[in-house]
Amino acid sequence: MNKRRNNGRYPVALRVDQGHYPSMRESVRVRPATPDDAATLAQLNDFVHAPHVNERPDIFRAPLSAEELVSLFSTFLARENALAFIADSPERPVGYATATIHKRPGDALMRPRSFVFVEHIAVDPTIARTGVGTALVESIRVAGKEAGCTSLLTDVWDFNKRALAFFEAAGLVHMRHWLEQPL
Repeated sequence: MNKRRNNGRYPVALRVDQGHYPSMRESVRVRPATPDDAATLAQLNDFVHAPHVNERPDIFRAPLSAEELVSLFSTFLARENALAFIADSPERPVGYATATIHKRPGDALMRPRSFVFVEHIAVDPTIARTGVGTALVESIRVAGKEAGCTSLLTDVWDFNKRALAFFEAAGLVHMRHWLEQPL
């Protein structure tokens, strides 16, 4: 996350409650990412990106190198409207979420809007369904509210039923449908 905007206001440590998630074997702390975390985000990205490459190779590709992915995340983290959080277990990072703050002016057809858009969320599959993803989304929700956003949005590819169920359980509702036709 861009240090200029953080000012210590965003949650520094949301802990996953092991009592609520009995399968959780270790305490996980969610913290804001820093520019030094680009390599960590790149390493964790495969959890979310590989299924996209497998399901839609016509759109998604595997990164050519780790450096290419680190560069992508470094650029993202440097953006003024970027948010990123990492879930750390005592042993290692186990997940991350990235989001962007959007402030849209109104026009003749649309009202002004301010929203936070979840770009990526990835959690190590070995600890899925333990509350880590929920804690990551809550961190984005809190940061979005602090930035003046009035809603949380994301998009989910149609093949990704687990992600759709996760976001619905997190309280998001359907608002728009994209349709595709190859030409």
